[in-house]
Amino acid sequence: MDSIYALKDPSELLSPSLLIYRDIVERNLQGMVELARGADRLRPHVKTHKMADIVQMAIAEGITKHKCATIAEAEMVAASGGTDVLLAYPIVGPNVKRFARLAFAYPETTFRAVVDDADAARHLSRSLGGVEKPIPVLIDLEIGMGRTGIMPGPAAEALYQLISTLPNLTPDGLHAYDGHIHDTDVEMRRKAVKPGQEKTLALRDKLLASGFPVPRLVMGGTPTFPIHAELDVPGVECSPGTIVLQDHGYATRYPDLAFTPAALLLTRVISRPRPGRLCLDLGHKAVAADPSGPRVHLPDIPDAKYVGHNEEHLIVETDLDGQFPVGSALLAIPTHICPTSALHRQVYVIRDGGLVDQWEVQARDRVLVI
Repeated sequence: MDSIYALKDPSELLSPSLLIYRDIVERNLQGMVELARGADRLRPHVKTHKMADIVQMAIAEGITKHKCATIAEAEMVAASGGTDVLLAYPIVGPNVKRFARLAFAYPETTFRAVVDDADAARHLSRSLGGVEKPIPVLIDLEIGMGRTGIMPGPAAEALYQLISTLPNLTPDGLHAYDGHIHDTDVEMRRKAVKPGQEKTLALRDKLLASGFPVPRLVMGGTPTFPIHAELDVPGVECSPGTIVLQDHGYATRYPDLAFTPAALLLTRVISRPRPGRLCLDLGHKAVAADPSGPRVHLPDIPDAKYVGHNEEHLIVETDLDGQFPVGSALLAIPTHICPTSALHRQVYVIRDGGLVDQWEVQARDRVLVI
C-alpha cells in the first residue's frame, strides 16, 4: 500500500467503513482551484462527498459557490456557511415547496434553480410568493446527455424570456452539463466538448443581443472541467465533483487529471473458504454497485479476481491468499465514490496515519430539517 495511505492502528476501527485522508482532500481542492484558474471560476458539486466539513474546507480555499442535486444537499451547504448554492436538478412535486422553505430559512444564502419547462417555471414562481428577493434561475440545456434539459435554440430563448417576466424569478444564465463525454484521450475529449460549448455560447450571444442578462454559464463535470476552464468568457463556472475525493474509476480513465483518491474503504477478511479465495466484509451496502465491473481496487492484492459481490460479502480469488489470515485489515479504493459516500453515515478522518476525527455524511439523507 502506498505510504500516503498509512494507517497506524486499525484495530479499533469498524469495518466496513469509509476513511477520508484529510490532507489529500486539501490537495485535491487546491488542484481544482489551480486548474480552474481561480476559485471564483469553480462551482464544485457536493454530491460526491455530501459532508459539511468538506464544504468548509472548500470555503477555506476560497470556493464560495456550490452545486447540488437534492434539497438536503442544498440545506447542508447553507447550514455549513455556504452563501451560493445551485440546485442543478428539476424541482417538481413537494420539492417545489421545500425549495421555497429553504429560501425563507436561509435568507443569507443565494439559492439558484434550473428549469427546462415553462410550466415548471410558472409553478416555481407561484410557490415563491413572499420571498425578499427573486430567485435566480438558469436554463438547463440539453447538449448531448439526453437526460434533462431543453435544446439550445428558439424554445430555450422563449423560456429565458418567460423567466424574465415571472414574479419571484430572475434569469441567471445557462447550465450545460456534458456528463456523456467519457473520452480517455484529452484531445478526443476536447473535440467532443466543442459542439456543446459552441451551442451554449451561441445561445448566450443571442440572449445578450436581445437585451437579457446572462451572468453565468455553469458548465461541465469532472472529466471536462479543465477544458471549459480554458474559455476566456465572462461568467464561466466549472463544476467538477468526483475529484474532490477522486476514485479508482476516474483515476484510471482520466490519467491527465492528476488527483489522488482520498476516500478509501476499510475492510477485513472474514473467511478463507478454500485455497486461493478470500471473502471480505465489503458488500453492496458498503460500496456502490455502480459500475457493473469491479467495484473496488485492492492495492495490496494486485492479482485479485472479483468473483462474487453480495449485500455483505465481496469474494476475491488470489494467489496471495496465504498472506491474509482471517481478520486481516485491507484498504480498498472505490471505483465510484459518489454513490459510495451515500452508504456511510459517518467517516473516519485520517491524518499522518492516525484517526483525528469523525465526520457526518449529513446529506446522504433525502430530508434533513426542511
